[in-house]
Amino acid sequence: MAALRGKALVAYLLVCVFWGSTYLAIRVGVGELPPFLFAGLRFFIAGVILFAGALAFGDRAPRSAVDWRTLVIVGLFLLAGGNAFVVWAEQYTPSGVASIFVVTVALWMAFFDAIVPGGSGDLNWRVVTGLALGFLGTTLLVGASPRAILHADLRGPIALTSASAFWSLGSVYAKRHPTETSPYMGAAVQMLAGGVAVTLLGTVLGEWRAWHLSARGAGTIAYLVVFGSIVGYSAYAYALRHASPTIVGTYAYVNPVIAVLLGWLLLKEPVGARTFAAMGLILGAVVWIQFSHRLRRTVGPSDGRTVMRLQSDSQTVRLSDAS
Repeated sequence: MAALRGKALVAYLLVCVFWGSTYLAIRVGVGELPPFLFAGLRFFIAGVILFAGALAFGDRAPRSAVDWRTLVIVGLFLLAGGNAFVVWAEQYTPSGVASIFVVTVALWMAFFDAIVPGGSGDLNWRVVTGLALGFLGTTLLVGASPRAILHADLRGPIALTSASAFWSLGSVYAKRHPTETSPYMGAAVQMLAGGVAVTLLGTVLGEWRAWHLSARGAGTIAYLVVFGSIVGYSAYAYALRHASPTIVGTYAYVNPVIAVLLGWLLLKEPVGARTFAAMGLILGAVVWIQFSHRLRRTVGPSDGRTVMRLQSDSQTVRLSDAS
């Protein structure tokens, strides 16, 4: 994957694997606990643990008001506007239909990355083709029919579409407004801000009356705190600092693949030729996007020279033939 190397690639793969495993955990959680308190307390607890851990390993808290403001805004976009409404929507939407709307994160991310000033703005036909193939592959993978999508409770699709847009806009905002904090301290502050906001929303809505913490609910929260938030969210923050939002956003296509594979390996859920064909299409689209966003070939208008442009967010290298 040309645009993701070293630790950034490892972080991206961690996001794909661990967030792919959280679909079921979130579904179980909203069956046990009220959605906003469930989401808010999960992120608040994870934020406290990660903040303390970052300090213990030598990181510093944000030192400027601008960094605090940026991290709080990102936390509100990603967690209050994004993740919390995904959790809420799963009360009303079957998981297959929900997956279709959640993977639009990749489309929203590419859109905002192209139109918000300060990035590469490289939404070329190759990237668009890859995004379309990835979306088609996900539709084929989850097997959600157009009839099921059209007849879904409107609260679910509306919330999921809004959540995907908020998450993507927050990710691009974070990329355009770098801070001087480490990715781990930044993730901790974002989770604290989002966790407090969503917990307050649940409190205002009276969700404490329905709060009854069972062993199953506690186990779900613990799993999501460790693997979904501390590991997954920190890895996402790290990957986003070192690659384009369009590229990092392709994790949304890989997550359903991981979920299906885990169901097959651990729960013996049946898979067929359609499933493997869809997985191949999705993974092929992700690799295609990685290379397409990184490498473009253009021809100079005046002298016909071939120019090879290797793009990243930090630098542009031009290689041309000598005339």
